[in-house]
Amino acid sequence: MNLIDLLKRLLLLALVGSVLLGGLMLFTYDVVKIEWISFMEIQPSYKPMEKPLPVAARSIPVEGPAYVTGMGAPVNPVPADEVSVQRGRLLFEINCVQCHGAGGQGNGPIAALITNKPANLTLQATQSKSDGTLFLTITNGVTGRMPAMNENLTVRDRWDLVNFIRALAQP
Repeated sequence: MNLIDLLKRLLLLALVGSVLLGGLMLFTYDVVKIEWISFMEIQPSYKPMEKPLPVAARSIPVEGPAYVTGMGAPVNPVPADEVSVQRGRLLFEINCVQCHGAGGQGNGPIAALITNKPANLTLQATQSKSDGTLFLTITNGVTGRMPAMNENLTVRDRWDLVNFIRALAQP
């Protein structure tokens, strides 16, 4: 047996083996479907600017009270002292400066890139809103303009942000 015959046999064996293996894979796919790694595509997740689901009926929120928008705006339980305002400033710098700007005028680095401009937090129109209304805006966001922060910030953090927003209008 020479080298050419040996190569022909190996090639024929490889071809027959490939056909058999391919047929076996096609047959067993219907019987045993192998779940490919899906990474993060199959999971409950929020889409950009999508509101989180409200608190389910007859349930208890994980942290803090559940604020229902139809029941009116809540009252600020956190005094606007220096500690609260400083915590609010830090939270504002982490979460809000990108859109609202360092001074809260709605001129952050991202503001020029988005269609719906962020609110100017120093204007009388914003400052005349109640603390509860500002809290609910931070909590629920504004559709198409601002994401809801209730997943990112605790109830205390959101009240501290409200106290800082009030301090923005002070000279």
